[in-house]
Amino acid sequence: MDTLIVIFAAIIMCLGIAGSFLPVLPGPLTSWVGFIVLNTSDSFSLSSTFIITTGIIATAIFILDYAIPAMGTKKFGGSRYGVIGTTLGLIIGLFSPIPGGIIIGPFLGALIGELIFNKDHKRAFKAAFGSFIGFITSALMKFIIALIYFGLFISVLLSQSF
Repeated sequence: MDTLIVIFAAIIMCLGIAGSFLPVLPGPLTSWVGFIVLNTSDSFSLSSTFIITTGIIATAIFILDYAIPAMGTKKFGGSRYGVIGTTLGLIIGLFSPIPGGIIIGPFLGALIGELIFNKDHKRAFKAAFGSFIGFITSALMKFIIALIYFGLFISVLLSQSF
């Protein structure tokens, strides 16, 4: 039974890494659930301090994930339309057949959103760039934390036998 728990926890950890870029999965929070699942095993015990600390970090990253793109957009003079466009562009970019859609989509979405709100092309481009920088920063932050959590997961597996 422990082997199934470890496999399930590993799958959740991998989903957490993917969730760093997919808007439907909260990356670090999903990875944190992998720790919770692993802790249900009789062979692995994680300290409550470890669970609470990683949970607080995952929750903080989850909150920052919503704040950073908006901060990037606002810093570069953008509007809420740019943030919405970034999110929609990301979703469309994920499913588009073009290479790099996950990068091109958020930028184009932000640009289109800003052009709808603001007819000044130069300002709209600047705001779209800010929204895009916010998205990239947020995704990178989530990816790094998810990778750290995966490394901790592997470390727990290697340090305790089952």
